[in-house]
Amino acid sequence: MNDLIKSAKEATPVECLGMTFQSEDARREHFLKLLAEKLKDPDFRNQEGFPQGIDEAILAMSDPPYYTACPNPWLEDFVKHYGKPYDPAEEYSREPMAIDVSVGKTDALYKAHGYHTKVPHLAIVPSILHFTDPGDIVLDGFAGSGMTGVAAQWCGTAPASYRHQVEMERKKADIPAPKWGARRTVLSDLSPAATFIAANYNLPLEVDAFAKAGKQLLAEVEREIGWMYETLHTDGKTKGRIEFTVWSQLYSCPECAGEINFTEDALEAESKRVKDSFPCPHCGAELKKPRLERLLTTKTDAATGKTIEVPKREPALICYSVGKARYEKKPSPDDLALLERIEAMPLPPSMPTIEIPPMHMTHERARMDYSGVTHIHHFFLPRAGQAIGLLWEKAKSNKNPRLRSFLLFMVEQSVWGFSILNRYSPSHFSQVNRALNGVYYVASQTSECSPRYNLEGKLNRLAKAFQGFRAKSAYSIVTTGTAANNFLPDESIDYVFTDPPFGENIYYADLNFLVESWHGVTTDAQPEAIIDKFKSKALPDYQHLMQRCFAEYHRVLKPGRWMTVVFSNSKASVWNAIQVALQQAGFVVAEVSALDKKQGSYRQVTSTTAVKQDLVISAYKPNGGLEQRLAERGAAPESAWDFVQTHLRQLPVSKSKNGILEIVVERDPRRIYDRMVAWFVRHDFPVPLSTEEFLDGLRSRFPERDGMVFLPEQVAEYDRKRAQAAQAPQMELFVSDERSAIDWLTDFLRKRPSTYQDIHPEFTTQLGAGWKKHEEKPELAALLEDNFLRFDGNGDVPNQIHSYLSTNFKDLRGLEKDDPRLKAKAKDRWYVPDPSKAKDLEQKRERSMLKEFEAYKTAPGRRLKEFRLEALRAGFKAAWAARDYKTIINIAQKIPEEALQEDEKLLLWYDQALTRMEADA
Repeated sequence: MNDLIKSAKEATPVECLGMTFQSEDARREHFLKLLAEKLKDPDFRNQEGFPQGIDEAILAMSDPPYYTACPNPWLEDFVKHYGKPYDPAEEYSREPMAIDVSVGKTDALYKAHGYHTKVPHLAIVPSILHFTDPGDIVLDGFAGSGMTGVAAQWCGTAPASYRHQVEMERKKADIPAPKWGARRTVLSDLSPAATFIAANYNLPLEVDAFAKAGKQLLAEVEREIGWMYETLHTDGKTKGRIEFTVWSQLYSCPECAGEINFTEDALEAESKRVKDSFPCPHCGAELKKPRLERLLTTKTDAATGKTIEVPKREPALICYSVGKARYEKKPSPDDLALLERIEAMPLPPSMPTIEIPPMHMTHERARMDYSGVTHIHHFFLPRAGQAIGLLWEKAKSNKNPRLRSFLLFMVEQSVWGFSILNRYSPSHFSQVNRALNGVYYVASQTSECSPRYNLEGKLNRLAKAFQGFRAKSAYSIVTTGTAANNFLPDESIDYVFTDPPFGENIYYADLNFLVESWHGVTTDAQPEAIIDKFKSKALPDYQHLMQRCFAEYHRVLKPGRWMTVVFSNSKASVWNAIQVALQQAGFVVAEVSALDKKQGSYRQVTSTTAVKQDLVISAYKPNGGLEQRLAERGAAPESAWDFVQTHLRQLPVSKSKNGILEIVVERDPRRIYDRMVAWFVRHDFPVPLSTEEFLDGLRSRFPERDGMVFLPEQVAEYDRKRAQAAQAPQMELFVSDERSAIDWLTDFLRKRPSTYQDIHPEFTTQLGAGWKKHEEKPELAALLEDNFLRFDGNGDVPNQIHSYLSTNFKDLRGLEKDDPRLKAKAKDRWYVPDPSKAKDLEQKRERSMLKEFEAYKTAPGRRLKEFRLEALRAGFKAAWAARDYKTIINIAQKIPEEALQEDEKLLLWYDQALTRMEADA
């Protein structure tokens, strides 16, 4: 009867890309045949980012058209069939998301499969709800484990309790309730390991059938190799089932050359902690681990037949169970004889034996050859190799393609756990998957776990997690290849959410190689966006690779739509590289928020220390009207104000956290000026307004509140929020260079016009450890002279000082501006000039900066040890306006690379100068 039901189900007609098939099997067979033909096309195979693997291995991983372990030929068909063409007349308007997102990483679905880095799907859902409507298409070109796809489908399957929570949070923030309903996704990643995980998360699965097949798989493995994990209980009669065996590295005592078993001699029996020092069991010498000399042994490699030298290890401890009771013991002679018998067996047929190619993670950082690992099979002790080999073989032999894929999805999670990377961690309850994250590392003590101990719990958790999430067919399409070339149609995507690799945080291609070797399909690491000395990829290479990827996002995104980028790197230079790459690609950053890991929420970034946190960048693609008007007007002031009008409309009017109103950093006048400059530079136009001309025009054209600029129609909403808030928002200012020092002084003197003696102690406390390494520290007197005005006691007291004194000193209230008492109190106070005089000061200061820049040009020597960033910025800007790209490049080569990479403005001018020089060559 069950077989009849199964046959009827499989024969149910299915629709795919507008075509109807008799069954899922018929659909799969049709597209696999087309993919097999594609794989024979040399041009298809030679494209950038194509993974390394034979046709059969790629076809075995794939489930076309929804998933291919290579570039997916059906992406365009998917988007055209399920998406909506771009319509300029369609109304679409969103601000950056202005509510907190609070979510942990304990969700069962999130934990269903581990990956090196992943954003929880529940942290992505609010963004998708905010920026899209049901049925829209979301792109993630660095999809990793596919959480963006899970989030997009979750928008249609979320339980009522979750929907209520989201709606209440939006209501508190005065944001309308979202439109619930699934969105479709295009998921791409360079790594076949990643896309295999993403596909299994996002394609439909018969969960009950998987649970049954998983139990059957473990039962078959138990029947065939269960004898390998039997041990005799200490009563000498009862058989126990081994859960895990602790293997210890053997060392030599530097004093007597006696053999040291690290687990037996260095591990404290009760606390299970490694002792700081311990006596040699042979000579009694006091030993510490760094003094020990590792012992090696020679053996014949079962795969190559060559004699190799490997670290000498011995089993030191067996943890086993009898019934429900757990016990520990030292290996007996019978246990050792069993291990010798297993070691004599040939390698399982499914075990990959390929040599590990040169890579940073195994040759430079971890030196895996030092641990006896030069080929994939060296990662596995003999018994563990037999176990993972049989598990893989059994999973791969399942006749149902979807179940086969998901069984491998389960089994591959134990590859690291079966390897010698699995550290013994006695302080943890479980010894499953104890490998050190983000690195290949072989510890002195290894846990070799049994198949049942390793996977029985995982099987149950997977079944439970996917019972609550039923993915739908045709809602996700997954492709394996570079994000720099996805073959999607222009202006076809409604929203981009992406979590790219950042700098040298994680070496994804290196780390995925172990699992990918089992599939027989490995990453083409050449186009990987990463900083990798081993592959000769420095920060500029990373920046240009990311720029290519962002440019592809820009091409396929509909005008006026949004992209969210999750950023995770502590280096300011990498942060600047990302910002420049975004701007060069044509995006405009509208907001940067911080992901608070402790609180599990996003909060607004208000300081340069933001690079120490995980950031969330909201950027938009300007609509075609703005681009067209810029092309018509060129570098005219009207073009600048047109940009400002558009940009202010895209920014959040207000943002609050726990009822406290926060500064919207992107509304700061100088930040708006920076965005405008980047816009003109990206389009190869000179900047039409100086800083003070821009700031003066900004004040006359747009209302300002609490140091932020608004459109006239936005002010009423902000004033309403401001009236409800307990206090005015405060901008945090951190002094790290001359520009930020001027900004700090401006803020200080605007609130409190002061004498030099009053300013000096306050200013000195700001010049702390955060000062940029190569930036000259300016004298306070020079900063005041060049940027502010001082009342010398002659004439009327300036308005700025009069307002401050009459407000803060009772005896001076009501006095006229020429009153001698007021003038005496005001004398020698520095204050912020009004716009007309500030413009004159700016021109004077700029002439001084350009004069200093000229000195840099003629300075002897190849390097400038100290310099003023403000002078470099002024000089680069002037050279850009004169199309003197050579000067920019020459000066850039005179300053330390880190100084260039850590300044977003200099980096922008320099990168564009290089681009223009290459174009003119």
